[in-house]
Amino acid sequence: MASSVLLKRTSFLKSTVNAFQASRAYASVAVGSDLISAAPDVSLQKARSWDEGVSSKFATTSLKDIFKEKKVVIFGLPGAYTGVCSSQHVPSYKNNIDKFKAKGVDSVICVSVNDPYVINGWAEKLQAQEAIEFYGDFDGSFHTKLDLMIDLSSALLGRRSHRWSAYVVDGKIKAFNVEKAPSEFEVSGGDVILGQI
Repeated sequence: MASSVLLKRTSFLKSTVNAFQASRAYASVAVGSDLISAAPDVSLQKARSWDEGVSSKFATTSLKDIFKEKKVVIFGLPGAYTGVCSSQHVPSYKNNIDKFKAKGVDSVICVSVNDPYVINGWAEKLQAQEAIEFYGDFDGSFHTKLDLMIDLSSALLGRRSHRWSAYVVDGKIKAFNVEKAPSEFEVSGGDVILGQI
């Protein structure tokens, strides 16, 4: 009897969670959205050493400077030095950089809810800073505006970014992909977005 009640309760919880996930919009932006207008007061922090940060007076880069009159591929990920991010996500862009350039892409950008100093160290470790521009979203304001934040406290990461990718032309989103879970790597990789340009 008790196991029957527990089974029904578990089944109910699973169906409730699945219904919530199915109905949840993973972002407040979509194909056709203007990324600059979606987060007009947000700036990102270009990856750099601490000394470079000090000498630049901790300068940030506006979204307008990143996207205006440019063709940009941008991808977001949960965090520097994490598994899928390091072993699959970044390499999928680094290894395809010549193909992106051949399609007229001005820059390929990686952004994560990390400070720019951690992102810089990670980019150097991956030997990817020559191919990819890395930016920190140190306070999560960019991802929050786009409704792309997720609580990963269970993995001791706190609030982080979903795993996602976009092709953006002059600030307008032309292709947009968000993984169902941050541990998945099905739709946000370099090969996928290449096929959408």
